[in-house]
Amino acid sequence: MGDFQNFEQDFYQSGYYMDSPQEEVYGYDPAYVNPEYHDVDNSAHLADEYTTTASYTGQVYQPVAPLEQTDCIDSYEEEPPLLEELGINFDHIWQKTLTVLNPLKPADGSIMNETDLTGPILFCVALGATLLMAGKAHFGYVYGISALGCVGMYSLLNLMSIYSISCGCVASVLGYCLLPMVSLSAFAVVYSLQGLLGTLLALFVVGWCSLSASKIFSSTLNMSGQQLLVAYPCALLYGVFALLTVF
Repeated sequence: MGDFQNFEQDFYQSGYYMDSPQEEVYGYDPAYVNPEYHDVDNSAHLADEYTTTASYTGQVYQPVAPLEQTDCIDSYEEEPPLLEELGINFDHIWQKTLTVLNPLKPADGSIMNETDLTGPILFCVALGATLLMAGKAHFGYVYGISALGCVGMYSLLNLMSIYSISCGCVASVLGYCLLPMVSLSAFAVVYSLQGLLGTLLALFVVGWCSLSASKIFSSTLNMSGQQLLVAYPCALLYGVFALLTVF
């Protein structure tokens, strides 16, 4: 029996004995018995570390926007209409049309000095459509003569005036003043203009268009003493449209 105990002690070469009343394990931390180690969620430390005095004053589902972003938020009611963003203003179109129809009415330079091409494009299409109704397919002539006339008037007005004017503004004025010619072309659908009455009516319309265009150019560019000089090239341009309408 004694030999067996000696063999057992020689076999377990360690500090652990079966008959030892106090067990001793290597690597064991005696401080683990401290109660603080059993605080798994560290509620005692986290409560002191993350406790703040700030309070949330807003509602849960309605967050308050930062002060620096409040001024940048625009409502849909304050946005301009889509037509104004596209450059289409029916009020200005109507005012320009009335100015053309009444050559004696003073022109508003602030309204006329705009590159509004909505009305001119409509009037050019209407002129080509009325010519087509009369059996004359002259859409290419209308667009080509309009482009050449705008370039020529643009060069001439920049040479005559001390103020500069854009090519879009020239095209807008010449296009709006084409409205009486559209009326003449519509009249030619039901009545032939190849006669004395048609010639007189065409001359009257050419003078009407030229007077309206020269009045707008002179008031916009402050060329009150040069209206007749501006009206002459305008009459040449509208005379070509009259020839297309009559013949």
